[in-house]
Amino acid sequence: MMYIIPILIILLDQLTKFWALNTLKGSEPIVLINEFLQFNFVKNYGAAFGIMKYQRMFFLVITILIVLGMIYYIKKYNNTKIMNYSLVMIIGGAIGNFIDRLRVGYVIDFIDVNFWGFYDFPVFNIADSFIVIGTILLVVLVLTNKHEVN
Repeated sequence: MMYIIPILIILLDQLTKFWALNTLKGSEPIVLINEFLQFNFVKNYGAAFGIMKYQRMFFLVITILIVLGMIYYIKKYNNTKIMNYSLVMIIGGAIGNFIDRLRVGYVIDFIDVNFWGFYDFPVFNIADSFIVIGTILLVVLVLTNKHEVN
């Protein structure tokens, strides 16, 4: 089961990005909830919030190193199941964005959330969502010392 999760994340991520590329690119955004949620095609040449734009090779190399490090950590240490789930969520998301950078030279983002004009959240994708969820879970497990089997 642990190996299936990142594969499912990658498939879901790539299918939704394929849809976004073919449906949203060059088109008006699709509004789902007025002034809150829309699908809007964005090319992200950087990392989270568009930082470090045009550093494609850096992101490709660092993603490979981080994914290999996480796989090593999962195999080497006696982690709780939830710890391993958090790591494979991050791995699946990282590989999803890696594929974009390798294939098209940028990450395809399309989920656009705006909190009714109070805050316009940066556009993101399914891979980003799993990276964030996995990271939050990882931080909670480490801070509560619940990441290793006793």
